[in-house]
Amino acid sequence: MEREPAAGDRASSGPSLNDVYDMPGHLLRRMQQIAVSTFHDAVGDAGQGITPVQYACLRAVAAYPGEDQVRLAGVIAYDKTTIGGVIDRLIQKGFLKRTVSEKDRRARVVHLTDTGRDLLARITPLVTQAQNQMLSGLSDQSTDSPDHQGVSFFRASANSLSAASPCGVMT
Repeated sequence: MEREPAAGDRASSGPSLNDVYDMPGHLLRRMQQIAVSTFHDAVGDAGQGITPVQYACLRAVAAYPGEDQVRLAGVIAYDKTTIGGVIDRLIQKGFLKRTVSEKDRRARVVHLTDTGRDLLARITPLVTQAQNQMLSGLSDQSTDSPDHQGVSFFRASANSLSAASPCGVMT
């Protein structure tokens, strides 16, 4: 990735981008790029090519087995239409299975397969290490804590911005 030029690096006649580099949206986009890269570096081959969104979906299914995809989308604050493709790819990889709901024959619910459970057990410690790496340098507080100031900041920001979002508030 190209480095952001220092203030003295730009041509004197050109416009300054310093204000862009301080914009929260720009910084969050860069952090997202770094987060995805850190996830893939940490998980490596053990993750069998899953993405951070697929990992979040697997964790949601593990926490809420037998839920439908609309509920799972809400749990991970993901678009309820797009989650179908995420679930389809995880089914193709053998990590999830979809069945007809016993409560409502029109609904389809999602469960982890044994392969999906094994994958989560194998990569969750790697994902945790990656998350801690992303928060390192923000404070001396333990990065394992859900009350870490970095996590608290991101959660508060996401919640304040998501009031008008179709994805809802994160808990």
